[in-house]
Amino acid sequence: MNKSIDIHKYCGAIHIHTVNSDGTGSVSDIAKAANRCGLSWIIITDHNNLDIEEGYIDGVLVIKGEEISSEYGNHYLAFGIDNFIEPSDNCEKNIIKVRENGGFGFAAHPDESVNRKNKYKPLRWTDKNNIPDGVEIWNWFSQWADNYNSNNIFSVIYSYIFKNNLVKRPASDTIKWWDCLNNSSDKIIPAIGGTDAHAMRVRYIIPVTIFPYKFMLNTIVNEIYLDCPLSSDFNIAKEQILSALKSGNNVIANKSVCKKIPEIYVLNSDSFAGCGGSISKDENTFLYVENSVISNIKILKDGIEIHNCKAKSCKLKISQTGKYRVQVEMNKRGFAYSNPIIVK
Repeated sequence: MNKSIDIHKYCGAIHIHTVNSDGTGSVSDIAKAANRCGLSWIIITDHNNLDIEEGYIDGVLVIKGEEISSEYGNHYLAFGIDNFIEPSDNCEKNIIKVRENGGFGFAAHPDESVNRKNKYKPLRWTDKNNIPDGVEIWNWFSQWADNYNSNNIFSVIYSYIFKNNLVKRPASDTIKWWDCLNNSSDKIIPAIGGTDAHAMRVRYIIPVTIFPYKFMLNTIVNEIYLDCPLSSDFNIAKEQILSALKSGNNVIANKSVCKKIPEIYVLNSDSFAGCGGSISKDENTFLYVENSVISNIKILKDGIEIHNCKAKSCKLKISQTGKYRVQVEMNKRGFAYSNPIIVK
């Protein structure tokens, strides 16, 4: 990145469950795991519960949210609320309640597969005419469960030993919906990625924790761009993180593919725009992608692919207005997905 651009990046994880719902760890357990994973912040989203401690814990900014969870689907990740919200089967009611409480939210795992070959019931967003504030476009556990076949012992063994191989890329229906939402709005409809970490315990001869928090927090993460350092004051720092997510100032990446997340931004003659930002087009407007290794880089304008290259970095001249976003793939797996940047 241009050294004159003063941008501060902070990596964190979203969609995590504790013992207050169907997880097996405490907030302290999860914060310690996040610290070991090198994360700066996490957002806990227990099902229908807000009863956790917030603050800087073990050097990690811990923020609480709620996964508003109906039995039938339409799960909604609500951030920036202080009061528990009773779930409704009607996703529109959940969206309205969150906004009335001063928060915002993301449709969780909206396109879970109805063709699963296991016990995990798909929980989908049932009416896509009801528009959320944002979309969880990638959920590690949700996609693993979509591809987990429990009917064959060899498939079961493969699914646990080579678990990351079951998580390839976001569901195409979710990406199409997200692009459609952005094409129908002059604002950015932001996206996040989630781990859906539970650290589930199963009993064989002895109890075994599958997908422990330390493993899950090294999968799908969100790297946020801030224009100033993350504050040491919890309340200010919380507002910085939530404001960034609400604006789409983040890149979603699967760290099981590559640890270093690419930098994605647009420059014109005198200004800069990162993910979720906007910039005016001039004769020197370029979109930059800077990765640490050679990868397949796709640039999309208004949801349509306009450039594809295999390279370590990419510089594309922007000659038209629109919403530009980037997808990076490595080894035939999705790696990084940016929120759009508006070029006016």
